[in-house]
Amino acid sequence: MKNADFLTGITTSGTPHLGNFVGAIRPAVATSKNPDLTSYYFLADYHSLIKNHDPEKRQQSTLEIAAAWIALGLDHDNCVFYRQSDIPEIPELTWILTCLTAKGLMNRAHAYKAKVQENDADGKKDPDQAITMGLFSYPILMAADILMFNAGKVPVGKDQIQHLEMTRDIAARFNHVYENLFVLPEVVVDDNTAVLSGLDGRKMSKSYNNFIPLFDTEKKLRKMIMKIQTNSLGPDEPKDPDTCTLFSIYRAFATESETCAMADRYREGIAWGVMKQELFEYINAILAEPRQRYNELIKNPTDIEEILAKGAEKARAFSVPFLQKIRSAIGIRSLG
Repeated sequence: MKNADFLTGITTSGTPHLGNFVGAIRPAVATSKNPDLTSYYFLADYHSLIKNHDPEKRQQSTLEIAAAWIALGLDHDNCVFYRQSDIPEIPELTWILTCLTAKGLMNRAHAYKAKVQENDADGKKDPDQAITMGLFSYPILMAADILMFNAGKVPVGKDQIQHLEMTRDIAARFNHVYENLFVLPEVVVDDNTAVLSGLDGRKMSKSYNNFIPLFDTEKKLRKMIMKIQTNSLGPDEPKDPDTCTLFSIYRAFATESETCAMADRYREGIAWGVMKQELFEYINAILAEPRQRYNELIKNPTDIEEILAKGAEKARAFSVPFLQKIRSAIGIRSLG
Protein backbone atom coordinates (compact mmCIF):
# COMPACT_ATOMS: atom_id res chain seq x y z
CA MET A 1 0.00 0.00 0.00
CA LYS A 2 1.00 3.62 -0.63
CA ASN A 3 0.79 6.68 1.59
CA ALA A 4 -2.75 8.00 1.91
CA ASP A 5 -3.55 10.76 -0.57
CA PHE A 6 -6.73 11.49 1.42
CA LEU A 7 -7.78 10.32 4.88
CA THR A 8 -10.88 11.04 6.94
CA GLY A 9 -12.97 9.35 9.61
CA ILE A 10 -16.32 9.56 11.32
CA THR A 11 -16.84 8.96 15.04
CA THR A 12 -19.13 6.07 15.95
CA SER A 13 -21.21 8.03 18.44
CA GLY A 14 -24.70 7.87 17.01
CA THR A 15 -26.96 7.44 14.01
CA PRO A 16 -25.74 8.99 10.72
CA HIS A 17 -27.77 12.03 9.72
CA LEU A 18 -28.27 14.35 6.76
CA GLY A 19 -25.47 16.63 7.96
CA ASN A 20 -23.00 13.72 7.95
CA PHE A 21 -24.06 12.88 4.40
CA VAL A 22 -23.48 16.28 2.81
CA GLY A 23 -20.49 17.20 5.00
CA ALA A 24 -18.43 14.00 5.02
CA ILE A 25 -19.96 10.96 3.34
CA ARG A 26 -20.87 12.42 -0.06
CA PRO A 27 -17.44 13.95 -0.80
CA ALA A 28 -15.72 10.80 0.51
CA VAL A 29 -17.80 8.59 -1.76
CA ALA A 30 -16.80 10.71 -4.76
CA THR A 31 -13.09 10.54 -3.88
CA SER A 32 -13.25 6.80 -3.16
CA LYS A 33 -14.09 6.16 -6.82
CA ASN A 34 -10.99 7.92 -8.17
CA PRO A 35 -8.56 5.19 -9.35
CA ASP A 36 -5.65 7.64 -9.28
CA LEU A 37 -5.96 8.31 -5.51
CA THR A 38 -5.22 6.19 -2.47
CA SER A 39 -7.95 7.16 -0.03
CA TYR A 40 -8.39 5.96 3.55
CA TYR A 41 -11.74 6.16 5.37
CA PHE A 42 -12.25 4.85 8.87
CA LEU A 43 -14.77 4.35 11.64
CA ALA A 44 -13.33 6.21 14.64
CA ASP A 45 -14.56 3.90 17.40
CA TYR A 46 -11.69 4.68 19.79
CA HIS A 47 -12.58 8.37 19.55
CA SER A 48 -16.14 7.57 20.56
CA LEU A 49 -14.89 6.34 23.96
CA ILE A 50 -14.38 9.94 25.00
CA LYS A 51 -18.08 10.80 25.27
CA ASN A 52 -19.96 7.54 24.83
CA HIS A 53 -19.76 4.97 27.63
CA ASP A 54 -22.52 2.73 26.29
CA PRO A 55 -21.02 -0.39 24.63
CA GLU A 56 -24.25 -1.34 22.84
CA LYS A 57 -24.69 2.16 21.45
CA ARG A 58 -21.11 2.13 20.15
CA GLN A 59 -21.56 -1.20 18.40
CA GLN A 60 -24.88 -0.14 16.89
CA SER A 61 -23.42 3.15 15.72
CA THR A 62 -20.50 1.33 14.08
CA LEU A 63 -22.96 -0.91 12.24
CA GLU A 64 -25.17 1.98 11.13
CA ILE A 65 -22.34 4.24 9.98
CA ALA A 66 -20.55 1.49 8.07
CA ALA A 67 -23.82 0.47 6.41
CA ALA A 68 -24.55 4.09 5.50
CA TRP A 69 -21.18 4.66 3.81
CA ILE A 70 -21.47 1.42 1.84
CA ALA A 71 -25.14 1.97 0.91
CA LEU A 72 -24.37 5.46 -0.37
CA GLY A 73 -21.79 4.12 -2.80
CA LEU A 74 -18.38 4.10 -1.10
CA ASP A 75 -16.05 2.13 -3.39
CA HIS A 76 -14.51 -0.06 -0.68
CA ASP A 77 -12.61 -2.09 -3.30
CA ASN A 78 -10.78 0.96 -4.61
CA CYS A 79 -10.25 2.77 -1.29
CA VAL A 80 -9.18 1.56 2.18
CA PHE A 81 -12.23 1.37 4.46
CA TYR A 82 -11.53 0.14 7.98
CA ARG A 83 -12.38 0.29 11.67
CA GLN A 84 -9.89 2.25 13.75
CA SER A 85 -9.76 -0.41 16.48
CA ASP A 86 -8.73 -3.07 13.94
CA ILE A 87 -5.37 -1.31 13.49
CA PRO A 88 -3.34 -1.96 16.68
CA GLU A 89 -0.48 0.11 15.32
CA ILE A 90 -2.56 3.28 15.85
CA PRO A 91 -2.72 3.17 19.68
CA GLU A 92 0.97 2.21 19.81
CA LEU A 93 1.85 5.22 17.68
CA THR A 94 -0.42 7.34 19.89
CA TRP A 95 1.75 6.53 22.91
CA ILE A 96 4.96 7.24 21.00
CA LEU A 97 3.61 10.62 19.92
CA THR A 98 2.26 11.35 23.41
CA CYS A 99 5.82 11.09 24.74
CA LEU A 100 6.88 13.86 22.34
CA THR A 101 3.88 16.18 22.72
CA ALA A 102 4.14 19.17 25.04
CA LYS A 103 1.36 19.47 27.62
CA GLY A 104 1.20 23.17 26.78
CA LEU A 105 0.14 22.30 23.24
CA MET A 106 -2.73 20.18 24.57
CA ASN A 107 -3.70 22.97 26.99
CA ARG A 108 -4.56 25.08 23.95
CA ALA A 109 -6.94 22.53 22.39
CA HIS A 110 -10.39 24.06 21.82
CA ALA A 111 -12.39 21.15 23.27
CA TYR A 112 -10.35 21.14 26.49
CA LYS A 113 -10.48 24.92 26.90
CA ALA A 114 -14.24 24.94 26.28
CA LYS A 115 -14.78 22.37 29.05
CA VAL A 116 -12.59 24.33 31.47
CA GLN A 117 -14.55 27.50 30.69
CA GLU A 118 -17.80 25.60 31.22
CA ASN A 119 -16.63 24.43 34.64
CA ASP A 120 -15.61 27.96 35.53
CA ALA A 121 -18.97 29.37 34.42
CA ASP A 122 -20.76 26.73 36.52
CA GLY A 123 -18.75 27.75 39.57
CA LYS A 124 -16.86 24.46 39.87
CA LYS A 125 -13.88 24.63 42.24
CA ASP A 126 -11.85 22.27 40.08
CA PRO A 127 -11.47 23.64 36.53
CA ASP A 128 -10.67 20.11 35.32
CA GLN A 129 -13.72 18.45 36.86
CA ALA A 130 -15.09 15.59 34.72
CA ILE A 131 -12.35 16.12 32.11
CA THR A 132 -10.81 12.78 31.16
CA MET A 133 -7.39 12.22 29.68
CA GLY A 134 -9.23 10.99 26.59
CA LEU A 135 -10.73 14.43 26.04
CA PHE A 136 -7.47 16.16 26.94
CA SER A 137 -5.25 14.10 24.63
CA TYR A 138 -7.81 13.56 21.84
CA PRO A 139 -5.67 15.56 19.33
CA ILE A 140 -2.79 13.07 19.78
CA LEU A 141 -4.97 10.10 18.82
CA MET A 142 -6.18 12.12 15.83
CA ALA A 143 -2.55 12.80 14.91
CA ALA A 144 -1.79 9.08 15.09
CA ASP A 145 -4.75 8.31 12.82
CA ILE A 146 -3.30 10.64 10.21
CA LEU A 147 0.42 10.01 10.60
CA MET A 148 0.05 6.21 10.72
CA PHE A 149 -0.70 6.34 7.00
CA ASN A 150 1.33 9.46 6.17
CA ALA A 151 -1.78 11.16 4.82
CA GLY A 152 -1.04 13.98 2.41
CA LYS A 153 -4.43 15.69 2.63
CA VAL A 154 -7.06 15.56 5.36
CA PRO A 155 -10.51 17.04 4.64
CA VAL A 156 -11.92 18.61 7.81
CA GLY A 157 -14.50 21.10 8.95
CA LYS A 158 -13.32 24.49 10.16
CA ASP A 159 -13.70 23.36 13.78
CA GLN A 160 -10.98 20.72 13.20
CA ILE A 161 -8.33 22.97 11.66
CA GLN A 162 -6.55 23.39 14.99
CA HIS A 163 -6.19 19.61 15.37
CA LEU A 164 -4.54 19.37 11.96
CA GLU A 165 -2.15 22.16 12.90
CA MET A 166 -1.30 20.22 16.06
CA THR A 167 -0.72 17.09 13.98
CA ARG A 168 1.78 19.00 11.86
CA ASP A 169 3.53 20.27 15.01
CA ILE A 170 3.72 16.75 16.47
CA ALA A 171 5.00 15.26 13.20
CA ALA A 172 7.64 17.95 12.87
CA ARG A 173 8.76 17.33 16.44
CA PHE A 174 9.21 13.62 15.76
CA ASN A 175 11.09 14.29 12.51
CA HIS A 176 13.42 16.67 14.35
CA VAL A 177 14.11 14.47 17.39
CA TYR A 178 14.38 11.10 15.65
CA GLU A 179 14.14 10.66 11.90
CA ASN A 180 12.33 12.35 9.04
CA LEU A 181 9.57 9.75 8.62
CA PHE A 182 6.34 11.71 8.67
CA VAL A 183 4.69 13.75 5.94
CA LEU A 184 3.28 17.02 7.28
CA PRO A 185 -0.40 16.68 6.31
CA GLU A 186 -2.18 19.40 4.39
CA VAL A 187 -5.43 20.73 5.80
CA VAL A 188 -8.25 20.64 3.25
CA VAL A 189 -11.27 22.80 4.07
CA ASP A 190 -13.88 22.80 1.32
CA ASP A 191 -15.83 26.04 1.65
CA ASN A 192 -18.39 24.60 -0.77
CA THR A 193 -19.20 21.69 1.54
CA ALA A 194 -22.55 22.37 3.14
CA VAL A 195 -22.98 22.66 6.90
CA LEU A 196 -26.62 21.84 7.51
CA SER A 197 -28.86 23.48 10.06
CA GLY A 198 -30.97 21.21 12.21
CA LEU A 199 -34.59 21.28 13.35
CA ASP A 200 -34.01 24.31 15.59
CA GLY A 201 -31.82 26.35 13.23
CA ARG A 202 -28.54 25.48 14.93
CA LYS A 203 -25.91 23.31 13.25
CA MET A 204 -27.31 19.80 12.74
CA SER A 205 -25.61 17.74 15.43
CA LYS A 206 -26.06 14.71 17.65
CA SER A 207 -24.93 16.92 20.54
CA TYR A 208 -27.95 19.23 20.05
CA ASN A 209 -30.31 16.33 19.27
CA ASN A 210 -31.64 18.38 16.37
CA PHE A 211 -30.65 16.05 13.54
CA ILE A 212 -32.59 14.24 10.82
CA PRO A 213 -31.49 10.58 10.55
CA LEU A 214 -30.37 9.53 7.08
CA PHE A 215 -32.28 6.30 6.80
CA ASP A 216 -35.48 6.61 8.78
CA THR A 217 -38.62 5.40 7.02
CA GLU A 218 -40.31 7.70 4.52
CA LYS A 219 -43.00 8.43 7.10
CA LYS A 220 -40.48 9.41 9.78
CA LEU A 221 -38.40 11.48 7.34
CA ARG A 222 -41.47 13.48 6.39
CA LYS A 223 -42.43 13.94 10.05
CA MET A 224 -38.96 15.26 10.91
CA ILE A 225 -38.94 17.71 8.00
CA MET A 226 -42.37 18.97 8.99
CA LYS A 227 -40.96 19.76 12.46
CA ILE A 228 -38.29 22.16 11.14
CA GLN A 229 -38.79 25.60 12.65
CA THR A 230 -39.90 28.46 10.39
CA ASN A 231 -41.00 32.06 10.96
CA SER A 232 -44.57 33.38 11.01
CA LEU A 233 -44.67 34.84 7.48
CA GLY A 234 -47.86 34.03 5.58
CA PRO A 235 -48.07 31.80 2.49
CA ASP A 236 -47.98 34.64 -0.06
CA GLU A 237 -45.43 36.86 1.69
CA PRO A 238 -41.90 37.14 0.20
CA LYS A 239 -39.30 35.19 2.18
CA ASP A 240 -35.52 35.36 2.47
CA PRO A 241 -34.00 32.05 1.32
CA ASP A 242 -30.63 32.85 2.88
CA THR A 243 -32.04 32.81 6.42
CA CYS A 244 -34.21 29.71 6.06
CA THR A 245 -33.24 26.26 7.36
CA LEU A 246 -35.49 24.56 4.81
CA PHE A 247 -33.78 26.33 1.94
CA SER A 248 -30.27 25.60 3.28
CA ILE A 249 -31.06 21.88 3.38
CA TYR A 250 -32.62 21.98 -0.10
CA ARG A 251 -29.56 23.80 -1.49
CA ALA A 252 -27.24 21.11 -0.11
CA PHE A 253 -28.99 18.46 -2.21
CA ALA A 254 -30.24 20.35 -5.28
CA THR A 255 -28.46 21.43 -8.46
CA GLU A 256 -27.45 25.04 -8.97
CA SER A 257 -30.32 25.72 -11.39
CA GLU A 258 -32.85 24.09 -9.05
CA THR A 259 -31.52 26.16 -6.16
CA CYS A 260 -31.86 29.42 -8.12
CA ALA A 261 -35.40 28.52 -9.15
CA MET A 262 -36.35 27.76 -5.54
CA ALA A 263 -34.81 31.04 -4.38
CA ASP A 264 -37.06 32.89 -6.84
CA ARG A 265 -40.08 31.09 -5.44
CA TYR A 266 -39.07 32.23 -1.95
CA ARG A 267 -38.90 35.86 -3.02
CA GLU A 268 -42.25 35.58 -4.76
CA GLY A 269 -43.81 33.86 -1.73
CA ILE A 270 -44.06 30.15 -0.97
CA ALA A 271 -46.10 28.49 1.78
CA TRP A 272 -44.05 26.76 4.45
CA GLY A 273 -46.17 23.63 4.14
CA VAL A 274 -45.55 23.48 0.40
CA MET A 275 -41.81 23.96 0.86
CA LYS A 276 -41.60 21.26 3.51
CA GLN A 277 -43.49 18.78 1.35
CA GLU A 278 -41.30 19.49 -1.68
CA LEU A 279 -38.14 19.22 0.41
CA PHE A 280 -39.29 15.85 1.74
CA GLU A 281 -40.08 14.55 -1.76
CA TYR A 282 -36.74 15.76 -3.15
CA ILE A 283 -34.61 14.20 -0.40
CA ASN A 284 -36.67 11.04 -0.26
CA ALA A 285 -36.13 10.45 -3.98
CA ILE A 286 -32.37 10.69 -3.49
CA LEU A 287 -32.34 8.36 -0.49
CA ALA A 288 -34.88 5.75 -1.64
CA GLU A 289 -32.45 3.29 -3.26
CA PRO A 290 -29.64 3.78 -0.70
CA ARG A 291 -32.23 3.28 2.08
CA GLN A 292 -33.12 -0.11 0.63
CA ARG A 293 -29.44 -1.14 0.41
CA TYR A 294 -28.86 0.18 3.94
CA ASN A 295 -31.70 -1.90 5.39
CA GLU A 296 -30.35 -5.01 3.66
CA LEU A 297 -26.88 -4.39 5.09
CA ILE A 298 -28.23 -3.82 8.61
CA LYS A 299 -29.89 -7.24 8.40
CA ASN A 300 -26.60 -8.83 7.29
CA PRO A 301 -23.85 -7.42 9.53
CA THR A 302 -21.47 -10.24 8.58
CA ASP A 303 -21.30 -8.72 5.09
CA ILE A 304 -20.14 -5.43 6.62
CA GLU A 305 -17.68 -7.26 8.86
CA GLU A 306 -16.10 -8.91 5.82
CA ILE A 307 -15.68 -5.56 4.10
CA LEU A 308 -14.08 -4.00 7.20
CA ALA A 309 -11.78 -7.01 7.63
CA LYS A 310 -10.54 -6.64 4.05
CA GLY A 311 -10.04 -2.92 4.65
CA ALA A 312 -8.05 -3.58 7.82
CA GLU A 313 -5.87 -6.05 5.92
CA LYS A 314 -5.09 -3.40 3.30
CA ALA A 315 -4.47 -0.75 5.97
CA ARG A 316 -2.13 -2.99 7.95
CA ALA A 317 -0.15 -3.78 4.82
CA PHE A 318 1.06 -0.20 5.29
CA SER A 319 0.88 0.32 9.07
CA VAL A 320 2.77 -2.81 10.18
CA PRO A 321 6.01 -2.18 8.23
CA PHE A 322 5.77 1.56 8.80
CA LEU A 323 5.50 1.11 12.57
CA GLN A 324 8.62 -1.06 12.41
CA LYS A 325 10.45 1.88 10.84
CA ILE A 326 9.14 4.15 13.59
CA ARG A 327 10.16 1.67 16.30
CA SER A 328 13.64 1.39 14.81
CA ALA A 329 13.97 5.16 14.67
CA ILE A 330 13.18 5.53 18.39
CA GLY A 331 15.49 2.67 19.41
CA ILE A 332 12.92 -0.06 20.04
CA ARG A 333 14.49 -2.78 17.92
CA SER A 334 16.04 -6.24 18.02
CA LEU A 335 19.26 -6.63 20.01
CA GLY A 336 20.47 -9.46 17.81
